[in-house]
Amino acid sequence: MFDETLKTVVEETSGGVGAVIMGYDGIAIAQYFKPCDDIDLHLIAVEYANILKEIRKAVEILNTGVMEEVAIKTERFYVVIRTLTSEYFIALTLERDGNFGKARYLLLREAGSLREALL
Repeated sequence: MFDETLKTVVEETSGGVGAVIMGYDGIAIAQYFKPCDDIDLHLIAVEYANILKEIRKAVEILNTGVMEEVAIKTERFYVVIRTLTSEYFIALTLERDGNFGKARYLLLREAGSLREALL
């Protein structure tokens, strides 16, 4: 189920490059990446998992509610991250000229069924 959902999210997002369901420990449960010779998308996801742990900790300390979504914009990519459970998140990487709004929508649309499957 996870593999098909990730493929759908990437393929339905204009500019989609890859998606991963990962634990905050940096271990991927499922991933789907289009061929990309000059960048290691799995390594990016692992590094962002470490950053997300720190963001989540800050959110808890500041008592601003549960972290739902994080977006990272670089020179080449957007990375949209949506929390699924207290242990897992989904991250979608897309090219800068990709459809950022649709990426957010698709992650929101799929989050419920992914959450249920993880619990």
